[in-house]
Amino acid sequence: MGGSWNAALTVTAVRICLIPGVMVLILWSGMPGDRWVAAALYLLAASTDSLDGWLARSRGQVTVAGAFLDPLADKLLVSGALLALIQTDEVSAWATMIIITREFAVTGLRLVAVSEDLIIPASRFGKLKTLSQNAAIAWIISPLGLDPVGDILLGIALVMTVLSGAYYFIMAQRRLFAKKPPQREVAGDP
Repeated sequence: MGGSWNAALTVTAVRICLIPGVMVLILWSGMPGDRWVAAALYLLAASTDSLDGWLARSRGQVTVAGAFLDPLADKLLVSGALLALIQTDEVSAWATMIIITREFAVTGLRLVAVSEDLIIPASRFGKLKTLSQNAAIAWIISPLGLDPVGDILLGIALVMTVLSGAYYFIMAQRRLFAKKPPQREVAGDP
């Protein structure tokens, strides 16, 4: 495990830095090609998710900072784009709320699981969820986004979001709802 700044963290930082640019291009759209640039920038940022993970593992540079920042960057990218698309009336708030709620819930679940020495690895559902969300968001950002394909892609993303969230909770259910042994009081402790 590496302990200093590395290439993987740089890629993650670049992804985070691209988010405001994606949002500005979605909201501004002052020039005819802005939406294509916004969609391309979104896809570029989304594609760095695999790159930073591969760099960290292949170089033995997995860090606590990377484990924290990588999923945070993913959530910020998706949330930022969806919030901008709500502002432009291209995505409904309820659909965005489902996606963001799932992200908060699974993140909270993972925090509780870690406190109980339980690791919940990324699943195929989680990877399919990410792929479906990125495809839907990129399509909706593009000038093509107002057609029925965007609605279908968003519908698939919502189904995968709910299924992947349910999967994580099912995987952790046994440990999360297990009875804890009673704490013994130590003499002299208040």
